Amino acid sequence: STVLVYVKPSIILSKQVIVALFSINTFKYQVHMKSLPADMISRNNFSMWGVLKKCIGMELSKIAMPVVFNEPLSFLQRLSEYMEHTHLIHKACSMSDSIDRMQVVAAFAVSAVASQWERTGKPFNPLLGETFELTREDEGYRLISEQVSHHPPISAFHAQSLKQEFEFHGSIYPKLKFWGKSMEAEPKGTMTLELIKHKEVYTWTNPMCCVHNIILGKLWLEQYGAVEIINHSTGDKCVLNFKPCGMFGKELHKVEGCILDKSKKKRRVIYGKWTECMYSVEPKVYDAFRKSEKKSGGDAKKPKQEQQSCEGDDADEMPDVQETVTVIPGSALLWRITPRPTHSAQMYNFTSFAMTLNELEPGAERLLAPTDSRLRPDIRAMENGDIDLSSREKERLEEKQRAARRERSKDEEEWTPRWFHQGSSPHTGAEDWLYSGGYFDRNYSHCPDIY
Repeated sequence: STVLVYVKPSIILSKQVIVALFSINTFKYQVHMKSLPADMISRNNFSMWGVLKKCIGMELSKIAMPVVFNEPLSFLQRLSEYMEHTHLIHKACSMSDSIDRMQVVAAFAVSAVASQWERTGKPFNPLLGETFELTREDEGYRLISEQVSHHPPISAFHAQSLKQEFEFHGSIYPKLKFWGKSMEAEPKGTMTLELIKHKEVYTWTNPMCCVHNIILGKLWLEQYGAVEIINHSTGDKCVLNFKPCGMFGKELHKVEGCILDKSKKKRRVIYGKWTECMYSVEPKVYDAFRKSEKKSGGDAKKPKQEQQSCEGDDADEMPDVQETVTVIPGSALLWRITPRPTHSAQMYNFTSFAMTLNELEPGAERLLAPTDSRLRPDIRAMENGDIDLSSREKERLEEKQRAARRERSKDEEEWTPRWFHQGSSPHTGAEDWLYSGGYFDRNYSHCPDIY
């Protein structure tokens, strides 16, 4: 972008002042990346079967996967995509009614998994001690994440408002299992959102995710399972049901649930699709609409092409998807997904937000911790379209990690995370990884050499 600076002819500015002016304006009006350096690497000539045929029913965290099935982001960066719809947290902070806040927090919980739609590439496993920071002054927050454990693989993150309005944190232990035609991911771990102004704390877990047609056919994924969001300060609860596709695929991507106050009274019904939008409506209005729908035979007749099962002989055919939600009169829109760029399919199906996560501004290396994901050579090589270099670098980094583990074992040293520590959640009592603080003081002298 071009920045114009008007200077009166009578004023002479030094070179240093002019550079400073341009630096300030460039930072203020920074335009984020809208594309990756190279298109997505083709996977047509590679077979997953050779890797996975001995892994049916097994947990996959220790299985080395070919780099070609990855996307050029670390799992730590993928975690930061929870923050794409931070505007919903700001909206919740501005509301005076706790039920209104709950429904917006529920929309945020759904939006956190929306970026996974059509993202069938696997993120790079973070190296032990790897970190990723993200500061978005335009959205009013900063985030730090760290790989705190390798076996089992655990990633911890902590985001905080720049104006002390909220904190959002958690740790994820992704358990992956291969079931022959599909791969199931269970994101074990609890999300915690604190709205500081309202002195409220919300917790929830993410739904299950299944990637279909790992071996044969077109890859597609679904989210399913119950998600319970608890407001520990008021006793309000929101139960969301991420529906599996069902026999004829009519439930694919659907999310439905309700908000209950502390006396178990139903206060709102939430409905929509995690791939598109979420609405809120009064329970009486919702029930009346569903009754009238049944009377008119709403779902009785379906177009012939939708009468197909998610189970096929050779591949799990993805049901036809109608990417619109039937809006019940009187409903309020809570959230709508941000449209993806037109070239997203050639860019690993990244959202506009995901495309910015490897940005490395001039001089940023002097500020970042040496363990930041942006500095990983295997991810950078893949982003640049060099699959061979990416594969070699991935092997080198993994061997370096194994060698460091052998050295610690020889010296009987335990690994200690730099920015997080293990403790108990004061809200749920469950074991969690909590931010120790200090990352943004920029003292990285004790960071490990992992690259």
